[in-house]
Amino acid sequence: MMTHNQRSVAIFAVPALLLCIPLIAMQFTKEVNWSGSDFMIGGILLFGTAAVVDLVLRNVRTRRNRLILTSLVLAVLFLVWAELAVGVFGTPFAGS
Repeated sequence: MMTHNQRSVAIFAVPALLLCIPLIAMQFTKEVNWSGSDFMIGGILLFGTAAVVDLVLRNVRTRRNRLILTSLVLAVLFLVWAELAVGVFGTPFAGS
């Protein structure tokens, strides 16, 4: 059984590892070309999501509600990420 602190460390390690993927890929290929602002926006999105998920897991009592709220938070993250990446919805938010 994980303690709250161990779970928090695991939750916040995932965004750090995810941000390492493009950083490492940039060393081997020219097809991945992230700027500092790309990493900053990605970090804000990923670590912000991790903070909200950690908050949900700490404060919501029932397992069902935890699952629903965490799924909702992750769905919002994926929709925002997709919009920023390719402009799925064509909003000015993505620069369209």
